[in-house]
Amino acid sequence: MDWPHDPDGEQGSEGRRKYGHAVIAKKVDEDEDFPLSREEFVAEYGDDPVRLDYERVVSVADIFEHVDQAEFDDLVSFHKAVGRAMRENGYWFYEGAEKFVGSNEA
Repeated sequence: MDWPHDPDGEQGSEGRRKYGHAVIAKKVDEDEDFPLSREEFVAEYGDDPVRLDYERVVSVADIFEHVDQAEFDDLVSFHKAVGRAMRENGYWFYEGAEKFVGSNEA
């Protein structure tokens, strides 16, 4: 895919130092961006790459296809919805992530 910026550059995964959820999290400002609309977030960042692991890069839009919540009141609700969508749909490759799938904690 032809990404709008380098998935491993400073706008992406910061030279492969950040992966998955961390790449998405740095796109929001807790003090300025909430409440946040899923639709507006995807409109702005949907084409941006998210490096999941050393081999795989997907778009923000690919991940947000699985986020059911339409609006987020705060950073915590945003993180929970994104994390849940990533774990339940094979976008989370951290050791032990499978124990959270279906959990009420996330």
